[in-house]
Amino acid sequence: MTPLNDLELEMAVLGAVLLEGDCIDEIYFLEPRDFSQQRNEIIFGVMRYLRDRNEPIDLQTLAGHFELRGKTALLMRLGGITYLSQMAGVVATTRNIKRHAQIVRSKAHRRRAIEISKDIVEISSGGEFTIQIVPNPDAEKSKVKEFDNDEDFFAAVEDRVYDLRPQKTSKMRSFAESKKEYFDHLKSKAAKLMTGLFQQFDAWAMLWIGWLYIIAGRPGVGKTVKALLLAYGIAKYNKNAGPVLFYSQEMDENEVKDRMVSAVAEVNYNKLINKGGEFGFTVEEWARIEQAYAELEGLPIFVQDSAGVTIDEIRATARQFIKEYGKISAIIVDYLQIMEIPQRKGENRTQAIGRVTRTAKTMARNMKFVMIMLSQLDRAVDEEEPKLRHLKESGSIEQDADVVEFLYWDGTLKDGLRVIRSIFAKGRNVGLNKFRYLFKWWHQKFIELDKDGDDDGGAANSKRGAAKKGRGAKK
Repeated sequence: MTPLNDLELEMAVLGAVLLEGDCIDEIYFLEPRDFSQQRNEIIFGVMRYLRDRNEPIDLQTLAGHFELRGKTALLMRLGGITYLSQMAGVVATTRNIKRHAQIVRSKAHRRRAIEISKDIVEISSGGEFTIQIVPNPDAEKSKVKEFDNDEDFFAAVEDRVYDLRPQKTSKMRSFAESKKEYFDHLKSKAAKLMTGLFQQFDAWAMLWIGWLYIIAGRPGVGKTVKALLLAYGIAKYNKNAGPVLFYSQEMDENEVKDRMVSAVAEVNYNKLINKGGEFGFTVEEWARIEQAYAELEGLPIFVQDSAGVTIDEIRATARQFIKEYGKISAIIVDYLQIMEIPQRKGENRTQAIGRVTRTAKTMARNMKFVMIMLSQLDRAVDEEEPKLRHLKESGSIEQDADVVEFLYWDGTLKDGLRVIRSIFAKGRNVGLNKFRYLFKWWHQKFIELDKDGDDDGGAANSKRGAAKKGRGAKK
């Protein structure tokens, strides 16, 4: 059986750093927790501390670190100067330090995998499991409660497995230390996605990777239409950006396809949902439908039509897709308030939704994709233009979202169709803005209108709802 630690290699790694302090930069992937002996873990932690402050690393500075902080007794428990000298003595050359460090890390991965496997057994059996990853006899124990559903269980297991991966080693850094990375960042392509369909929006902002993007509105303003158009545009106009995952909680998969095929093929939506109606589809319509489906089939768009999806399920699926495809470009959830959001003890509905939006934002940032969530507005917007306070359970949504877009109809019509106002009420990095769309509901499309003017020649109604009998009232 291969031993799960190699004390001689650990000493060789530490000794190489003592002999040539600068070589620690070659092994910055190594973490203190990767050392199997606690004293080696502490010593490497001090070495990292000295390097982060641009201080030299050698026998004297290492010992001096403990002395200056009144921790000479700790140094003696670690083996004192004698042990530090022994580490330096086992090194013939520093040239192999990177390879040695990689072996130390690989063995650490396996040790942690064994500990996490034990935890998974405890999670599965409903017993106690160790919170900490590194074995520690004094670690706090936590009794696992019964899981409400299988997805919560899967999430708990996946969280433990996720902890197996190396922790980020970045620290607070000065401008001098991060100069190279900053200029590399400026020279690289901006982490944005084009919608491809909304030229004014793309010219102004585009979709930033890591965003939590909220689209909110009352029923009938086209939230789902906008979301599906974004799914199509992201997949079509951002080559190699990764799959788009669309969660539909109110419509089944074929209803989603009806809407997307209608938009791409420009075949009447009502005719699609009625299977062609009394007279069926014409030859030309069939050709457009087949051509549209072929295009959609070639795009990396995936649909799940589950009601009551949980944020843990979304996170698990995202990880699976990243494992298979390397990355994802966007996750779209239709819509936030009908997700399965259990309330913990002492937690109200708003706080529970806050957990979801915070998790969604963290996922987008860490996994590098755009998270788009649809949201409801309260009835107060029937009487006034929407504001951030009108978001249902608004506190956490407003705080966590990077961008909030309201879709709003004030009764304005153009050629008998609704003119939908797109109001960006929050825009991190991009500011605020307003756009206007003509809602061609029969093709499930938004067509951009000129920003100038309030109604662009349409007939505005002072009483909201007065135009609802017109063709623009369709969803």
